[in-house]
Amino acid sequence: MSEALNFTLEAECSWSGARAGYFTTPHGVVQTPVFMPVGTNATVKSVSWDHVEAAGSQIVLANAYHLYLRPGHKLVERAGGLHGFSSWQKPILTDSGGFQVFSLEELRKITEEGVTFKDHLSGRQHFIGPEKSMEIQNALGADIIMAFDECVKNPATHDEARAAMERTHRWLEVCIQSHARKNEQALFGIVQGSIYEDLRTESVKAVTDFDLPGYAIGGVAVGEERSMIEKIVRFCAPLLPRQKPRYLMGVGTPWDVLFAVHAGIDMFDCVLPTRLGRHGAAFSSEGRIALKNARFREDFGTLDPTCGCLTCKKHSRAYLHHLTHSKEMLGCMLLAQHNIHYLHQETLACRQAILEGRFKQYYEDKSRLLQGTAAE
Repeated sequence: MSEALNFTLEAECSWSGARAGYFTTPHGVVQTPVFMPVGTNATVKSVSWDHVEAAGSQIVLANAYHLYLRPGHKLVERAGGLHGFSSWQKPILTDSGGFQVFSLEELRKITEEGVTFKDHLSGRQHFIGPEKSMEIQNALGADIIMAFDECVKNPATHDEARAAMERTHRWLEVCIQSHARKNEQALFGIVQGSIYEDLRTESVKAVTDFDLPGYAIGGVAVGEERSMIEKIVRFCAPLLPRQKPRYLMGVGTPWDVLFAVHAGIDMFDCVLPTRLGRHGAAFSSEGRIALKNARFREDFGTLDPTCGCLTCKKHSRAYLHHLTHSKEMLGCMLLAQHNIHYLHQETLACRQAILEGRFKQYYEDKSRLLQGTAAE
């Protein structure tokens, strides 16, 4: 196993496969299951690093594509990598940029070597392939880095999904060969295959044939129905190695978190907590609530009485309504902080239930609660 990351499985639920564990990195220990706030540009939008930490964050995600474009991976490297550049001294994971590149459907061309594309900022032409992705991520210096993969949007035909999957496998081999900091950065492989179980099975076999520090399920939540997302996650998770961390990429509602943990996932990320905050919305035990609504104008109660975050301790719904209605930046900040904290508390509650052998009851109770709210 890579010296850059070591994973210990502490407990496992025999009923569902939910797991609790921890992994060590050069910048600290991360307890799982864990939600990772997204800090695309080496910053979690609208939240200071002090508040990211105060919310309970153990690890954050940054994006290689965006940082390659601006300010440039070489500049970040000269600043001491992402940790030195941002002053966040806990673990960091970087996404390879593959999803962002492939989302530029009208601006890119895929070849066996990689992807030529025009960036969304200036329209300049660039090329990123597996070798370049490793160069960028090695320079950024994150504790966990992701293989460069091809993600197809749904609906995709079986042939389209197979072609992207097979290219992902070939690129993984190049990523492994090109990865220059194996003892400092843990490289995760990504399972693809769209909605097709035969392809997912094939991809798991191909990716896990490489003894990597961890593995991710990619290509979900890219256009499918929720039931299909859940089906693929439930199918893939138990196929992945038991003694390696499992990462589900790009999901993060309260239900997503609960379901992913239930399926045996250890790590997940999403921009939703901060995005909702910027639009005046919050997760709560009552479901998702929109603070701009007039009914909160004279509501002097706590945002969520079950939450112990700084926002809930100090500010009323009426004040948050005023800030969001007035388009004050502080409203976005306070709600984003709360939403991040809320998801961290959800994962912590799942972890404790798994460790204490009561996850089945916890899951059933929480499922009923979420189904009775607008949390989705």
